[in-house]
Amino acid sequence: MHADQLPIDLGVARSLIRDQFPEWQDRSVVEAVTDGTMNAIFRIGDDLAARFPITVSSAAKTRATLLHEADAMREFAHASPVAAPLQVAVGEPGARYPLPWSVQTWIAGEVATATGLADSIPFARDLARLIRSLRTVDTRGRTFSGDGRGGELHDSDEWMALCFRESVGIVDVERARELWSRLVELPRVAPDVMSHTDLTAANLLVADGRLAGVLDTGGFAAADPSLDLVVAWHLLDHKARDALHADLGSDDLEWARGQAWALQQAMGLVWYYQQSNPTMAALGRNTVARILADPLA
Repeated sequence: MHADQLPIDLGVARSLIRDQFPEWQDRSVVEAVTDGTMNAIFRIGDDLAARFPITVSSAAKTRATLLHEADAMREFAHASPVAAPLQVAVGEPGARYPLPWSVQTWIAGEVATATGLADSIPFARDLARLIRSLRTVDTRGRTFSGDGRGGELHDSDEWMALCFRESVGIVDVERARELWSRLVELPRVAPDVMSHTDLTAANLLVADGRLAGVLDTGGFAAADPSLDLVVAWHLLDHKARDALHADLGSDDLEWARGQAWALQQAMGLVWYYQQSNPTMAALGRNTVARILADPLA
């Protein structure tokens, strides 16, 4: 999926787990098939999962990231109304894998899809409850870090220009570019709140038609309150999206900025993962279609 992607297979994962954590040497280790884009995941028995970063970085930076994520995951799990994983160990680099890696608790459930519960009002209300719960966490003076989504929309102008060039023939680029030119001018007025920062289908688990768990919570951080609203266009059709909007009580500006962040994220998915991760690319196309069918600017 990435030009600098690190190889990691089941044999290497089993060796690292066995050698570094002998207390789990009698457990089965199997590869988990996921739509994730940043880690290779291997289940350890029924209740644990090893996560191996697949993009090149230094060992020191990766270790610092994992330790930071452990703190964020604990904070998220304490606030979340549904299950969320916790980090239980950090593994060391080995002869055939160069970076630190982590072991987390495994959360049961089916990964959500862009269309599976798109018309479900109860599911939309579950998502609203999750976002409200996260927003109650005290930022303790934390503000947006300055990297990625969640700050100023204009920071993404260069990225969006690239996405528009690469997406010709995949989505309606002219309409998307025109809409972005309006959405990007929406002012940032609300203070930061605590945010999951990546509420996409791959990070949400469902069971019996309801939200059952949230994954990839190590990015829990202060950000634009509109950022978590991307889930409205990634996973919901019009009626359910309206229910989420009503439950949250977002004003028109916050809601429209949520659409802006959803467009920013979706435009990156449609072309970058077109060959390497068709599920993520399809999510992006579906989100762009929803946005263009109901533009807010």
